[in-house]
Amino acid sequence: MEALLTELTERLKNAAGANLKSVVLYGSAATGEFQSGHSDLNVLCIIASSGSDELEELHDPCEWWVRKGHPTPRIFTLDELHRSADIFSIELLDIKERHRVVFGDDVFANFEIPLHLHRLQVERELRIAWLRLREAILLAPPKKKTHLDIMTASISSFCVLFRHAIIGAGLPPPASKRDAIEAMAKFAGADPSAFRSILDLKEGKGGKSGLDVEATLHAYLEFVQVAANEVDRTFEGGTR
Repeated sequence: MEALLTELTERLKNAAGANLKSVVLYGSAATGEFQSGHSDLNVLCIIASSGSDELEELHDPCEWWVRKGHPTPRIFTLDELHRSADIFSIELLDIKERHRVVFGDDVFANFEIPLHLHRLQVERELRIAWLRLREAILLAPPKKKTHLDIMTASISSFCVLFRHAIIGAGLPPPASKRDAIEAMAKFAGADPSAFRSILDLKEGKGGKSGLDVEATLHAYLEFVQVAANEVDRTFEGGTR
């Protein structure tokens, strides 16, 4: 991981020169939850100018990075980053709290996130994710593998939203996906067993044999519904 980050940074510096102000690692690689072969290396770059010429300069290092199997680096000017805080409050709060500066300035050291807008985004995104989960199950073939794939594909996003729902409720932020599940279970009074099982499976701590997929799917759906409803009720009436 470190060798890849070093090479990316050198390629970015050689391509952008003085226009490159900062390279920031965020996501699981900055939290200790990185799993080689399963997790992405997420990178955000701050540049001084973002015109077409400046973006073209970054084409080669970004293309190289994507060929290595990682998401395209997020590119912002510092002004653009600040102006985005109201609509990307979930994402930027996560980066602010859990990031590592690979090169340049720590632009998140004094970064302000509008938390009243954060709560609105959390409520909306959780409800949308719940609806998309329902739609995926409605349209999927009624096969155990398909249902298992839906759960394993969606669990990371739900854990992020659970974490931010807990933050929005004024409670201590969970440190990991597993902590987010347990915190949401306590907050909403929901059974976390399905989420525990799917997270174990995703992290290689449990096998598919012996797992009752349909019962797990039922409990998984119920957990999300209970969580979304409790977040709605709590956020409408203010924090507890």
